[in-house]
Amino acid sequence: MALTEIDYVKQKLDWMEERKIWPNGLRYLLTDAIGLVLYLSLYQNTGDASYLSRAEWLVKEVYRVLGRDKGLRIGEEPDRDGQYYHYLAKWIYALTCFGKVRTEYKDEAITLVREIHSRFVIPDVGVIWKMEEDLSGPYPGYGLGAMDAFDGYVAYRLLDPDILAEEIDEMHRLIALSYKTLVIDQDLGLGMMLWLCHFFPREQWAVHQRKQSFNQLKRLWIDPPGYFCRQKGWSKMKFAFTNYGISLGLQAWDCWPGQVNKLNRYFESYESGDEYDTNAITHVMACTSHYPGLFIKSADDR
Repeated sequence: MALTEIDYVKQKLDWMEERKIWPNGLRYLLTDAIGLVLYLSLYQNTGDASYLSRAEWLVKEVYRVLGRDKGLRIGEEPDRDGQYYHYLAKWIYALTCFGKVRTEYKDEAITLVREIHSRFVIPDVGVIWKMEEDLSGPYPGYGLGAMDAFDGYVAYRLLDPDILAEEIDEMHRLIALSYKTLVIDQDLGLGMMLWLCHFFPREQWAVHQRKQSFNQLKRLWIDPPGYFCRQKGWSKMKFAFTNYGISLGLQAWDCWPGQVNKLNRYFESYESGDEYDTNAITHVMACTSHYPGLFIKSADDR
């Protein structure tokens, strides 16, 4: 069973807000997408309408700060220019969750897909990982994303499989070309692939990548003290937020609860001594590890 440590999440949210880490810190699209799902999860669990109000405020702030003529900028800081497809896919997923409460947000997500899909996707070739901020062309020095077609395929199907049938088909063809040869060897990618696979677990790509991801993760587990290292051979390199991403993937499959609990305990007192100690992504991801909420497919949909 996925964790539902609501009190932990409430305390963490208060702590972040007091220190102006999130949601009242600098905007960053990935953090905000995860945080939006968190707010909606808390609303669903508690019925407290204040979380719905916070979610509405957050969406407005993201568009105010990061919104562009087409798409959304990566982040507010100067070095977070351009647009990442996989961040946009997470935002689409968050809006999809919101759309189940307020239908206008589903419409907003569909509009975003229409704005970005043809700019990022090269049919039967791949998905451009990073684009210029105005989507005029690929960002210099970046190529195709290894997992981006999987991100888009899942996000689009969950959003509206009928309206987005053409875009879904393009993504599915890309997955068919790559899923057998794609080897993910880093922590966060493995966690996110497991999470993606759990939505459509019987599809061939999901069966293959699920098995491969679990096999890879076995090689990254360091116990004692109880964490996943960055990749094989880098036993001392670890990041809290990437471990929390693995936790999300494991909880999506209701697997390895011992590892989930151990990494949560380990990183609760761990200090890296760098910017990640106070970065919003670390602490928002901690909340999802202790309470995945709407990131996990409901029993009714299984």
